[in-house]
Amino acid sequence: MRGYDRSRLALALAFAALTGVATAAVGQGITEDDLATLRKTAVVDNPEPPVMRPQGNTDLRQVRNYPEQPPVIPHKIEGYQVDASFNKCLTCHSRTAIEESQAPMISITHFMDRDGQFLASISPRRYFCNQCHVPQHEVRDPVENTFVDVDSLLQDGQ
Repeated sequence: MRGYDRSRLALALAFAALTGVATAAVGQGITEDDLATLRKTAVVDNPEPPVMRPQGNTDLRQVRNYPEQPPVIPHKIEGYQVDASFNKCLTCHSRTAIEESQAPMISITHFMDRDGQFLASISPRRYFCNQCHVPQHEVRDPVENTFVDVDSLLQDGQ
């Protein structure tokens, strides 16, 4: 058999297999609108997702749970533009804006490049704030939280 004939045969077999799978699904009463599991036994039910709770807006600094934890954002940031052409966070947290805004200045570590050299402006790898800093939402913990911060561990050990 030539290569051309083999590829045509493989294509015909694949088409026949796919047609057989579609016919089997229709035979089990599963319509095109349903999403079936791989076992073809139950239709997946997609419940309505819960409503997103509003962001906290206290403007109060929150205690960190461990020394290198990035601070959380204590205010609303919905609608903030943070992209390659503009960073809304820097209108309050940049070195030149903190006197007027009274917001904390971004950490000096945000001015270092990957080689540890200090730059005159924020490092491109630290420009997108939401990679590490996140706003908080007023929600109940979905599961019991037994986390103990480092200060509590140190007090219990003494």
